[in-house]
Order: sequence, then structure tokens, then C-alpha cells
Amino acid sequence: MRKIKLLLILLPFFGFSQNKIGAEEKVTEGIKLHDEEKYDEALKKYDEALILDKNNLLALTEKSMTLEATKNYDEAIKICQFIIANFKNEDNKIVYLNYGNSLDHSKRPLEALKIYDEGLKKYPDFYQLHFNKGITLVNNKQIDKSLESFQRSLQLNPDHPGTLNALAVLNENNRAISMLCSLRYLSVDNKSQRAAGQLEFLQNQIKKGVDQKSDKSVSVSIDAKTLEKSEKNKKTPDDFSVVELILPLAVALDYDEKNIDKTDCQKLQYKIDTITSVLQESQKGKKGFYREFLAPYFIEMKEKKLVEAFAYIISYPTQSDDVLKYHQENSKEIERFYAWSENYQWK
Repeated sequence: MRKIKLLLILLPFFGFSQNKIGAEEKVTEGIKLHDEEKYDEALKKYDEALILDKNNLLALTEKSMTLEATKNYDEAIKICQFIIANFKNEDNKIVYLNYGNSLDHSKRPLEALKIYDEGLKKYPDFYQLHFNKGITLVNNKQIDKSLESFQRSLQLNPDHPGTLNALAVLNENNRAISMLCSLRYLSVDNKSQRAAGQLEFLQNQIKKGVDQKSDKSVSVSIDAKTLEKSEKNKKTPDDFSVVELILPLAVALDYDEKNIDKTDCQKLQYKIDTITSVLQESQKGKKGFYREFLAPYFIEMKEKKLVEAFAYIISYPTQSDDVLKYHQENSKEIERFYAWSENYQWK
């Protein structure tokens, strides 16, 4: 009799365990379908999982993400609200991300910002919340605040291409800062379609103020504000006025007769070498996020004699013969750069 009672007690437990395992299998299938952009099929898998295990947290979380991807924002919001209310002791950082994204995409930016901030109180080191908050702030025309969010995102994940791209674009009028962000972007992504656009953006930034006229003469123009900063030697945060002064002169050398036969990558290498040298010489006592966080990366690159490899790495999107040849013949130098970069100690 006691054995029968024990069996009756254990049967619901075994049934629950099997349902939970079955639900997790369904969620795994759903995630795969989501990654393949088969969203309707993914949603069916999550619903099947929830039939087996009514309040399966992973199924609910993934369903909210897929609903957000299919622009079913109201449904996604309801699920996120349910999870936050009923799973307070679980790790819900992705839920806050989905929640904020759905609010932002349904044109409720102020509510989205409130949710991102609520999430950041619980998960202050989750870079994606900072990044997505930055995007919402940009769309809400709060650029200065967005820069703060992107800077924090970069500190938490220095390899995040989206953050580096955002900082490069938003700092377009601060050429040296914008270039450093673009250069760093291309060190983590040099193969995507966005990488090709980033390289083009970088090249345009580098060439600003330098033109070759029809008579082959070269004109160099320098922003008056840059000259004023340099002359007064202001100790303002993130002062890169020396870089701004020297770079146009380095660019002008592209048109010198002795450089006519050099490839675009070789010319780019010279300019990066110039920039890193100037950073190295002018770094002492400099303050500011980009001076203290990004500049040391490039200074150490210079010290490790990795500028040449770096120039060919970031030129990879061009697919030019000389660049491809360098990658084939100097694989050890390419590997040395990546080994250094991946192990670089961010300050």
C-alpha cells in the first residue's frame, strides 16, 4: 500500500519533469527557426512549449523576442510585463531589452527610456541595455545623453561593432574622435557589408580639408576652431587638436611625386602611423573618455609595431590585389595583431 501511495506521489513529478524537458526541446527548435528568420514557425514552437510547461520562462522570453521581430509589439510588451511581474528573482535582462525595444518601435520612446533605466538599475553592466537606450535617445534627439550611453556600452564591450559605429557617426564633426572609432570598428569587423561602408566613411573623414585642383596643386584647409584650440593649448577633455593639425599635412603627401606609385593601403598606413605617433607624443596629462579609453589602444599598437598589419586588416573590404596578397603572405603578422588586440587590457 505504501509503495502505491509513493508511486502516486512521484507520477506527477515525473510528468512535470518530462513536460519541462519537452518544453525546452521545443524552445531550442524555436530559437533555431528564429535565427533562420522563420518567425511564424518559431512562434508555433514556443506555443507548443507553453502547452507542455505553462509558464516556461525561456519560452516566454524567446516568444517576446520573436514577437518584437515580427512587429507584434503590443503582444511582446504584454509578455514582458507578465515575466517581470511573475519572475522577479530570475535573470530578466533580455526581457527588459525586448520590452524597451518594443516600446521604442511602437513610437513610445519616453516609456522605452523608463524601462531601459529600470533594467539598468538591476543590470548596470549589461551593455546592450546601454546601447539600445542610446539608440532611443538618438531618435529622441537627445544626442549628448546618447553619447554617454554609447560610451558606457563601449566600456562594457569594447568589441561591439554597433556601438563603435554609433560613436563614429555621432562624432562626425569631431574628426579625430570619429576616426578612432571607425578604426577600432574595422579592427573587429572587416568583412561585413557595413565594414565596407565604415572604411569609406573613414577615408572621407581622413581626406577632409585636402583637395587637389585641376592644375595639380593641393589645397589644405584647417578649421579655425582647431587652430584656436592648438594656440591656446586648452586643457579641455578629449582635445585632439594636434592630430587635427597634422593629419591634413599627412594627407597632402598622397599627391607628392614620391608617393605616386604607393598603393592606397600604403598611403593609409602612413596616415595611421602619423596619427598614432601624434597620439603617443601628445597623450601625457590628457583627459576625456576617448583620450583615456581609446587612444591608449592605438598608442600600444604603435609600440608593438602592428600598424602595418592593422592597415592591411582594415583595408580588407577593398579586396584589392595588394591587400589580399598581404593577407596571404603575412598571416603570422595578422595573427599577431589579433592575438594582441584580443588580449589588450582596456583601462
